[in-house]
Amino acid sequence: MRIVIDPEAAERGIRRIAGAIVERARGAGDVCLVGIRRGGEPIARRLALAIEQLEGQKVPLGLLDIALYRDDAATALPAPRLGRSEIPFAVEGRRVVLVDDVLFTGRTVRAAVDALLDYGRPRTIELAVLVDRGGRELPIQADYAVRAVEVGVGERVDVAETEAGLHAVVLAQGEPTS
Repeated sequence: MRIVIDPEAAERGIRRIAGAIVERARGAGDVCLVGIRRGGEPIARRLALAIEQLEGQKVPLGLLDIALYRDDAATALPAPRLGRSEIPFAVEGRRVVLVDDVLFTGRTVRAAVDALLDYGRPRTIELAVLVDRGGRELPIQADYAVRAVEVGVGERVDVAETEAGLHAVVLAQGEPTS
């Protein structure tokens, strides 16, 4: 097991991403965050807090469950754990930043975009992740990432959340999950 992002580096990276989002959007006025359930939810909450600290205003925060939008839902999820999507704001015409913990094949993000479009047509959709591990199967890339890591054959990326809500990322032996 090898630590690739410790909790302090994760926090610095989230603050850096918050600054980049605000800079690109020229403020936080039309920015909203949507965390992809499960792994993206705590990252999105920390990112929302970082943007609020930078800009002095809250950004709308939503949560998106993509279980039924996955392209393997019928075969890989015989008894899927369904959560609720909670997007308590209009996405129409907004700058939406999807947030997840790990970007791997791109299939989760594709499903999230499909699910998000059921709520309306955002002006733009961007992607922020804690770690980009490569291995894409679809032409999807992160607009913001705390770190890109090279993952060897037989390794997987694990994201752990501490009691304080900080995150650490480790490379461990075993098959990757998508």
